[in-house]
Amino acid sequence: MERLPLPDALVAQARSYAEGGATPAEPRDAATVVLLRPGSSAPEVYLLRRQTSMAFAGGMCVFPGGGVDPRDFDPPPDLGPGLVERGLWAGPSPAEWAARLGCDEPKARALVCAAVRETFEESSVLLAGASAGEVVADTTGEDWEADRAALESREISMTEFLEKRSLVLRTDLLGAWAGWLTPVFEPRRYRTWFFVAHLPEGQVTRDVSSESSSVTWVGALDAVELVERQEILMLPPTWLTCLEVGQHADPDAVLDEAHRRRVEMFMPEVVADGDAFILSTPPQYAALMANRANR
Repeated sequence: MERLPLPDALVAQARSYAEGGATPAEPRDAATVVLLRPGSSAPEVYLLRRQTSMAFAGGMCVFPGGGVDPRDFDPPPDLGPGLVERGLWAGPSPAEWAARLGCDEPKARALVCAAVRETFEESSVLLAGASAGEVVADTTGEDWEADRAALESREISMTEFLEKRSLVLRTDLLGAWAGWLTPVFEPRRYRTWFFVAHLPEGQVTRDVSSESSSVTWVGALDAVELVERQEILMLPPTWLTCLEVGQHADPDAVLDEAHRRRVEMFMPEVVADGDAFILSTPPQYAALMANRANR
């Protein structure tokens, strides 16, 4: 992705926020999941092209995901036991997830729950099983679709869905990858935790999200090239994630890397680049971007 200079109007807008002349919008917590499957030389990723009418990232190719819903939070003790206490949680404990995600336990529970819920809502892929060692093999039936639609419309919560199906949340199938915070000058802001997950054996992705105009599986580095050729659009965090995931041989290698990570939230800022201004990127991507530019 060529680091294009920012328009003067956007630079002036960013400067106004930096000088206290405008109040930044409060960011909303969100979770997104990079679904992976083996490719010819690197993992493939699952992308949704957002409807052009969407207020945020319209027309952009994104991973499944969305905002954390109040129902993703476990109920307080006076309203009954939560996912862990009900035996609906398998894998790393909420305390371990809090350490990986750089947040407190209640938020960690909600983020993991939102990641699994949004993935099911937007791709029909469900990271859950009848026990800690199992995963649902097929979610294509009409009864599954009815439950997916009920989750999407907020008729039922993830906890209610899991209890109805006698399933446990397979949090061990997720890996923590990165964290991105929308710049202060954007009118809609999100604090987004990026997760990675291997497509469960037997399950298939389906174009079910009302927010997308099309979906596709594509090699991670092929997606990078499509952006560079201006054949598809991506926000920088999505493009950089594809670039980084594409350095790994297969999904297992990505998950191995993810299990060693601790997320640090990064917010792009307007920085000088010679006589122009661009958005900053995390230091760990500098070498990858330089290698890409020098191909």
